[in-house]
Amino acid sequence: MSAAPLLEVRAIAKRFRGLQAVDDVSFAVPAGGIVALIGPNGAGKTTTFNLIAGAIAPDSGSVLLDGIDITGRRPDQACRAGIGRTFQLVKPFGGLTVLQNVMVGAFTATADRAAARQAAAEILDRLGLADKAESAARSLTLPERKRLEAARALATRPKILLLDEVMAGLRPTEIDRMVRVFSDLARDTGIAILLTEHVMRAVMALSHHIVVLHHGQKICEGTPEQVARDPQVLECYLGHGQASGPAPA
Repeated sequence: MSAAPLLEVRAIAKRFRGLQAVDDVSFAVPAGGIVALIGPNGAGKTTTFNLIAGAIAPDSGSVLLDGIDITGRRPDQACRAGIGRTFQLVKPFGGLTVLQNVMVGAFTATADRAAARQAAAEILDRLGLADKAESAARSLTLPERKRLEAARALATRPKILLLDEVMAGLRPTEIDRMVRVFSDLARDTGIAILLTEHVMRAVMALSHHIVVLHHGQKICEGTPEQVARDPQVLECYLGHGQASGPAPA
C-alpha cells in the first residue's frame, strides 16, 4: 500500500492473565483504503478492534490516527477522533425508529437536531434503508439490522469505519449487496474501512489489502491474491479452495 496511512497500529500487544491475545501486531490503513483483518477464531481480531476503538488499553504499542497518538483513549474519545465501529452482536434501540437510531450517532458530531436528522436521512438513503426510516428498529430483518448498525457508526462522521463481522448470517445475495455498499462508500467518500470477517466471499471481493492473525501474531499480509496463496494462511485458516469465488463488486 503506497498511500499515506490514516490509521497506524504499531507493535500493539495485550495479555489477559496467561493468554497473549495480541502479540506485537503492526499494520496500516490508508485513507480511502479497505483492509481486512482475518484469522481463525481466537486469533486476536476482536481484541485488536477493541484496542483501536478504546474499549481496552494495550499493554504496549501505539495507535495513531492521522498521525495523532490516540492510544488508550476512551471509546467516546476515540469516536470523536474519527473511529467509527460496529459490533458483532447487533443491538439497536428497539423502541426508537430507524431514523432516531441513526440520529443518536449523528449527535456525536452535531448538537443541532435538524442537522442530525438530515445527516441520518442521507445515510439511510445510502444504505438502502430510507423506506424504513419511520419503522421501529425492532421490526427490521437481520440484513436490515446489519445495515442499521453500519449507519449508526457512519453517522458519527468517522475517518475510518471498523466493521466487525457485518456479513455474518447473511445470504450470498445480501453479502453481495453489502460488498457493493461499502465499496461505493470508500470510493465516494474517502472513508477508510478496516473489517474483520469470516465470510471470505466478502473479504476477497471487498478488500484492497489483508492482514492475517494467528494466535495473536501477524503471520501474513498482502493483496487478496497474495494472501490466498500463502502456505501458512492455507494451513491455519483458509484451507485449499476456500478463497475462491469472490462476490461481484
